[in-house]
Amino acid sequence: MSYNAGKFDVAVIGAGHAGTEAALASARLGCNTIIFTINNDAVGNCPCNPSIGGTAKGHLVREIDALGGEMGKTADECFLQMRMLNRGKGPAVHSLRAQIDRRKYADTMKHKIELQENLILRQAEITKLEKSNNGEWLLTTRMDALFTAKAVIIATGTYLGGRIYVGETSYESGPDGIFPAKFLGESLKNLGLSLRRFKTGTPARVLKSSIDFTELEVQNGDEPPVPFSYDTDNLGENKVVCHISWTNPKTKQIIQDNIHRSPLYAGKIDGIGPRYCPSIEDKIVRFANKERHQLFIEPCGLDTEEMYLQGMSSSLPEEVQTEFYKSIKGLENVVIMRPAYAIEYDCVDPIQMDSTLEFRDCPGLYGAGQFNGSSGYEEAAAQGLVAGINAALKIQGKEPFILDRASSYIGTLIDDLVTKGVSDPYRMMTSRSEYRLVLRQDNADVRLTPLGRELGLISDNRWEKYTEKQELKKQEYKRIKNTVFSPTDELNKILVSRETSEVNTGVRMLDLLKRPQINYECLTSIDTNRPNIDSNIFEQVEIEIKYEGYIQKQLEQVEKMRRLEKKKLPNDVDYSTVTGLRLEAQEKLNKVRPQNIGQASRISGVSPADISVLLIWLSR
Repeated sequence: MSYNAGKFDVAVIGAGHAGTEAALASARLGCNTIIFTINNDAVGNCPCNPSIGGTAKGHLVREIDALGGEMGKTADECFLQMRMLNRGKGPAVHSLRAQIDRRKYADTMKHKIELQENLILRQAEITKLEKSNNGEWLLTTRMDALFTAKAVIIATGTYLGGRIYVGETSYESGPDGIFPAKFLGESLKNLGLSLRRFKTGTPARVLKSSIDFTELEVQNGDEPPVPFSYDTDNLGENKVVCHISWTNPKTKQIIQDNIHRSPLYAGKIDGIGPRYCPSIEDKIVRFANKERHQLFIEPCGLDTEEMYLQGMSSSLPEEVQTEFYKSIKGLENVVIMRPAYAIEYDCVDPIQMDSTLEFRDCPGLYGAGQFNGSSGYEEAAAQGLVAGINAALKIQGKEPFILDRASSYIGTLIDDLVTKGVSDPYRMMTSRSEYRLVLRQDNADVRLTPLGRELGLISDNRWEKYTEKQELKKQEYKRIKNTVFSPTDELNKILVSRETSEVNTGVRMLDLLKRPQINYECLTSIDTNRPNIDSNIFEQVEIEIKYEGYIQKQLEQVEKMRRLEKKKLPNDVDYSTVTGLRLEAQEKLNKVRPQNIGQASRISGVSPADISVLLIWLSR
């Protein structure tokens, strides 16, 4: 017999990276919020790699922070090592990655939730979700407690229908040995949601003292380390180093000899795995001509001896894992503390959602994170933030918050999910954005902090810091425009050393920085009036000067795209009645139900000719 346990504005199911951002955003916007988790000790858990950020993912973390989210700040508080990836490439793909203390990260995030006004953390499994006659949502727990909410955000991660696979062994479970969400899926199907099975995996955790580091390549962090959050003033020093090793022909042979025992190749796993983060056995099969694969040996925290073997996820039997891990340099005597495993889980087809992450046919119901078919902590947190914001805005009767592709990687991520759908776990990459020179991680605050302020997620102190920084940036641009260097021997020596032509007349600092070979750093000795300001300001100014022409071209493309986005499409149109549309376009448009012409143009199967037909139809 159920009992009434409380009424809330917003209920969040799941307290991983998506759920925590969703709940915090909703509560901070003034909504009475409750967040449910199967186990309170799993709040903010990092069940896979002990890191935040990485290629394109670092952009997402910066954007989350710029909007007032929590992931970047928490990563800074718990970092062990910071590295900027892709420094050898252009600024569009520079991405920050933090090695973190995974237990400290989870504990810190849990404490922030506990301290947050308007937010209750509740350990409970939601087994049933249904809508009442008055339009509110009814959530029933396994203990028969009945909660009522005006809006619900589903952020179940890999727990929904979770099943673990290790060789021939298979059992129902969520990650890290926590039981799965077994019953909720049936309610979601009854609501009309289309579910599918995806899978992901994780490597073994091994004992640090059983590793021989003497001949392994050391991977140091950047000095000084750069923070994720624009609120973080000083990170301190890096605390750990990571190491690199490689598989070899013996490793490959062991895996090939046992590939039939992998549940993935034995046909036991129906779920579709991540294309861009394959297991080691998948790598051996897919890249059969490659003799070796890289792995990174990374610490899981300062107060644990567990080490993470990045790049070596597997679902092979335990004894096979032990054998192939021991074939790798440095791991000859390795002791496994947690074996690698694959996990299969239920997720939803995101095409059923609008750009607010609300289900079109279930008003007040939102999805976020791996439940939406994405992979990765950062992708999850980004969606959670947007879902939490939109759930709160809807309850308050305000306009929805929608980020377009030209505003952010978050906008690109969500647009890809709801417009194109996913056939395998979606991972954000810089190549997914058409506007990546505009959407750099260094300018995330310029792009998004005003939006976060308008929402009410950016504090007065943070806003003051932001506006001061923008003023300093204007002053710095004016300074270098007016700074003229004489053609001295010292200047020409710098230019020659950088393999660029000498000067014989005075030259503006602005014009020198336009040269690809010249940067702020090499001009330090002659730039005697340089102000003592945030290095991020110099970085932004230099990038905008060097890439001015390219940035302008992208901004013109953005304006063209936004003109199409302004051409709204009715929600209730039956595209099969629009004369001139091809049959495939009619089917795709009726399934996705795009909100505007711009979104319609990005649907696979909708041609430019179809878009012309839609534009003519709209004009009539």
